[in-house]
Amino acid sequence: MKKQLLLFFLLVLSLGNLRAQFDTDHYIAPYFASTTGYTHGLYFSTKSTTPFNVEIYNNGTVVHTITGLSKNNPQVWIMTTAQAQQYIFASADADALVVTNRGLYTKAVGTANDMRYFVSLRLRQSAHGEFLTSKGKAGLGLQFYAAPAPLTYNSSSMNFTAGVLATENNTTVTVSGYNAGIRFVNGPAANTPPSYTFTLNKGQSVLIAGEANFAANQTGFIGAKITADKPISMTNGNANGMFGTANTTSGSDLILDQSVPVERLGNTFAMVRSLTYLADASNVEGGLVVAKEDNTQIFLNGSATAAATINEGEYYRILSNNYINQGNNHYNMYISTSKPVYLYQLLGTGTSAAGTNTAGYNYIPPLSCYMPREVDEIGFINQMPSHTGSINMKLNILTESGATVTVNGVTPTAVQGPYPVTGNPNWVSYDVPNVTGNLTIVSNKALTAGINGGYSTAGYGGYFAGFSSVPAIVKQTGECIPGLILAVDDIYETYQWFLNGNPIAGANTFQYSPTVPGVYTCTVSISGCAPVTTPEYEVFPCPVNTTLDVNVCGGRTFDVEFSSSTQTVDLNSIVITSQPANGTVAVDNLNGTITYTPNAGYLGPDTFTYAFQSTVPVFFDSESVTVNINVVLLETTDDALIACPFNGVATYDLTTTDVTNYPGAAFNYYPTLTDAQNGTNEILVPAAYVSAAGNVFVKVTTPEGCVDYATITLSFYDQPALNDAVMESCFIASSPVTGEFDLSTANVGGGIGATKHYFPSLTDALNNTNQIQNPFVYLSSSTEVFVRVYTANGCYGIAKITLNVILPNYSSVLQDKVICIEDKTTLDAGPGFEAYEWSTGATTQTISNVGVGEYWVILTTDGCKTKQTVRVHKAPEVIINNIDINNNTVTLTVTGGQLPYQYSADGINWQDSNIFTEVPRGQNTFYVKDALDCVPVAVEITVPNLVNVITPNSDGVNDYVDYSALRYKKNLTFSVYDRYGIKVHEGNKNNDYRWDGRVADKKVSTGTYWYHISWTEPDATSAPVTYKGWILVKNRE
Repeated sequence: MKKQLLLFFLLVLSLGNLRAQFDTDHYIAPYFASTTGYTHGLYFSTKSTTPFNVEIYNNGTVVHTITGLSKNNPQVWIMTTAQAQQYIFASADADALVVTNRGLYTKAVGTANDMRYFVSLRLRQSAHGEFLTSKGKAGLGLQFYAAPAPLTYNSSSMNFTAGVLATENNTTVTVSGYNAGIRFVNGPAANTPPSYTFTLNKGQSVLIAGEANFAANQTGFIGAKITADKPISMTNGNANGMFGTANTTSGSDLILDQSVPVERLGNTFAMVRSLTYLADASNVEGGLVVAKEDNTQIFLNGSATAAATINEGEYYRILSNNYINQGNNHYNMYISTSKPVYLYQLLGTGTSAAGTNTAGYNYIPPLSCYMPREVDEIGFINQMPSHTGSINMKLNILTESGATVTVNGVTPTAVQGPYPVTGNPNWVSYDVPNVTGNLTIVSNKALTAGINGGYSTAGYGGYFAGFSSVPAIVKQTGECIPGLILAVDDIYETYQWFLNGNPIAGANTFQYSPTVPGVYTCTVSISGCAPVTTPEYEVFPCPVNTTLDVNVCGGRTFDVEFSSSTQTVDLNSIVITSQPANGTVAVDNLNGTITYTPNAGYLGPDTFTYAFQSTVPVFFDSESVTVNINVVLLETTDDALIACPFNGVATYDLTTTDVTNYPGAAFNYYPTLTDAQNGTNEILVPAAYVSAAGNVFVKVTTPEGCVDYATITLSFYDQPALNDAVMESCFIASSPVTGEFDLSTANVGGGIGATKHYFPSLTDALNNTNQIQNPFVYLSSSTEVFVRVYTANGCYGIAKITLNVILPNYSSVLQDKVICIEDKTTLDAGPGFEAYEWSTGATTQTISNVGVGEYWVILTTDGCKTKQTVRVHKAPEVIINNIDINNNTVTLTVTGGQLPYQYSADGINWQDSNIFTEVPRGQNTFYVKDALDCVPVAVEITVPNLVNVITPNSDGVNDYVDYSALRYKKNLTFSVYDRYGIKVHEGNKNNDYRWDGRVADKKVSTGTYWYHISWTEPDATSAPVTYKGWILVKNRE
């Protein structure tokens, strides 16, 4: 009994720049085959009326070119068996779980305005076949969940397979989340690790597979998680496989489809039943749901009750009895989920019980009003590689309710549709039988379409549009800034581009050319649909291209570093992108170096290229370096150094010699050739080598290990002839120990044209520190300074300059004098000076008849002038500080002047005592002079009339104590105290300085009272006067 083959045709229309699989660039990952013998062909079609070409790449190399592709002119490339095994599939166990170069990349080239196209990989052999349609850049992403069909038969001819293709260098891919009991092809026989990680470069791939003769392999890979740090494409399914519940190999087939990343998923779907006969008991018809999130509920045909709830990586199989007959044997089904999922339609072809239903599946796009309005065009719909004969095929269409639909310009009949979708009144379905040739399906509303059918032992089918319900940004041209053009589909009505979440002014078309790196999005809208925003698209600067031109001897190690970026190099990103022709290169990712080794005996040019990027996780800098090498021999030449000697030696910088022009060479210096050859007694500080004249030797070592030796001859320049000098300078008046010197006049030798630098100490002169900045006016005490004298060749010697300051010479004879203000005196500067110059203008040793004042004389000694000041002081004045009167005795207290004092009451007769007795009442004048006998100081005082007894009885006799006669005195006070010291009376202007023996108008008791009188004499002396005494008060009644 013949097997009837089902091939599913899946043409994925991305709502990025391009509708699903309608794109300018396509990536097709390889698959692992447990059954072989297929013929492989790539089929291309487009709606462009302007022809263009398509280049087909494998691992970065063009392996074929399609020419003249245009509308109504599809093109085909049929691969040889060797080409197919090299480019698109593997069957040897050793090719699984390892990095290979399998996989294809196709790219449009030409001048057409629109160079988007469909491409499908079609496979055929006598019993099996498949039709795998590329989804273009919409099929690229960072996270996928594998969805091979569940295997219901134990056979090594059946498997699960997943192929991953990298689109960028240094892509890290991790596979995890599978059943722990799985046994992978080329994996361990037991204890399968929980995950595998691979590093792929652009165009490289890895194949994961497991055969059905291990129970865990039959469903254990469904829901496995595949993640990458850069975009990848994934092909998954079974090659071969069978999911019929009858547990038989009959009807097994290739079951392959290109997957989509998780961001393309949705949660509302519709399926139209395929051509399996209705009485099929194996449930070949149905669906496979795979969850990407926990607690995902699945609802069928609008039911409010979930058919199942599954978690991340789990699957649910929908059986064929869930299809609903909408009339005329048109069966459809509505599926909705609480969270986005993968939905694959399980289907087959077999029109009667006499034939076994051949299995197949395809990914179902989620329903969305952002699906395209046309599918234009799908070429050679009824062709398979090397097949001839008729085909039984029907077209299934899903579109929004009320839409106008045409197929190749013809409206479907009423029998063909539309039919309602139970559970979702917004969508309807059609089926159009017997389609052939090239197809163009058009609707005025959102549209997706699929076909299924076959012939005898083969068949194919699949959906053509709607594989992304959310628009996505893709690169239309270029790869990075500058030159990058981003785009979304051109079917929308409004566009707004955003950079880092901020709207870009004027960016309102389906294309945008970024000028700065960042995260870009685009919000689009179309009539009847709410605006939606694309997933974020990261835009990077273009790699920097640099060139190194180097000479190499024996090999060379290069440090990998950025030429201009400040970012840190990601050492794991270093890759060789172009190998050398005449040597080998090795990358050390641990230390960030690349080592080039020329082939043995080779001399001449060579080239290789390497690339790397930074550790910045987003918007990283990258660089590509082309290294142009000239493999040469190491050559050295001798050199010489001449330096200035000092004390028989000179300091040489050996590192300034030029003994080779070999780049990157290392230099080690030695005092003898023997030391250089043996590596002993190395000169450790060659930049400051102190030595007598002679030879030293340098060992030259290249980065590649080549060694040679050179001689460095050391010699001396002539030194300047110098002598010490002595300089003298008169003192500076404001700083008598300091003199002013013009150091430049010191005769230290050195010859004409010598340069001189002066220093305050020998240490400074030796170390060339603290140079005297102004040697022409140098202020200093007696000391030593030093001068560096340079010859024209830069050599120097050091000389000493002794500085002597001539100190001031003062007269010891000339002294200050004290005289009376009315006197004159003579000032004498003393002998021994060269010249005298007085402030009076005199130029003699003495000056006479000078009064009180300040004088100066300039005294000249050894040509230096000393100015000496002398003062003639006025004798201190005699001051009468106090006058004490006690009855008729007057006592004078005197300060100032010069002791001893003399006192007089008439200015003629003088006494040594300051006490005068029996002084008459009334006004008296006293005189005081000091030992200088200057004009005496005179003071006039009043001796008051003293009353010692009062009888306050109002008889007019001694009724008062009365000192009103003193009221003209300054600061006059008059106080009376009782015997206890209590003040009983205060004289003032109000009582005219009198007391009548009363206190508060009451007579005091008879008794003795004491009084105190003081004043200041109102004359030039202002002498204070104090008078004390007693009063006897007798009160009579």
